[in-house]
Amino acid sequence: MTDDDTALPDERPDGAAPTAGATAAPTPAAAAAVDPARRRRLLRVFGALTAGVLLVDQLTKVWAVAALRPGERTPLLGDVFGLQLVRNDGAALSIASGMTWVLTLVAAAVVVVIVRVSRRLGSPGWAVALGLLLGGALGNLVDRMVREPGPLHGHVIDFLAYWRLFIGNVADIAIVVAAVLVVWLTARGVHVDGTRDGASDAAEDGTGAGDAGDGPAEPAGRPAAAVDDGPGTAPGRDGAA
Repeated sequence: MTDDDTALPDERPDGAAPTAGATAAPTPAAAAAVDPARRRRLLRVFGALTAGVLLVDQLTKVWAVAALRPGERTPLLGDVFGLQLVRNDGAALSIASGMTWVLTLVAAAVVVVIVRVSRRLGSPGWAVALGLLLGGALGNLVDRMVREPGPLHGHVIDFLAYWRLFIGNVADIAIVVAAVLVVWLTARGVHVDGTRDGASDAAEDGTGAGDAGDGPAEPAGRPAAAVDDGPGTAPGRDGAA
């Protein structure tokens, strides 16, 4: 057997011996990684909800403009709920009236942010929330861009009257539902990428416990090519013992 045969190929630079059965703790990047197929499914849900909300919102607004008289209330559930056509140049509850162009720019910025965040989707709940939110934001943004009196200054069509306090539209409903979902998911510690608060700490604790239960590290054995099988030489050697 030659001196070369005594070398251990798995020696580590830090001198630490490998631990039998030990597994490396997952890195933050690996923990946050989402399976591409799963992400594609979530993006389809996100896109379908966005398109659905936008389509229903615009179709109902076209109907409202054609069927309802401005300012005239049509009761459906007494004073609780009815139909009343209003052209709103402000935000919800007529906030910021006369600042339509500012609201338009804010809505456009919100749309860009939602699209960017959606690239990290890994949670079904967030896919639903962001899809509803984007659909609602786009629904009202379209009104501000294409309706009278002109681009950036267009009035949003509202026609769903709740009591005598608030008049909204389908886009507003989607935005409110999305906001409730966002609060619920945040309270549960669920992130957009599907990770949860405390999950990394639990994984690290479990890994540490597993390492402790493996017992003391055993010295690594020599590779099969370096084991002395008795008289003779190792394969590939020149016969030097």
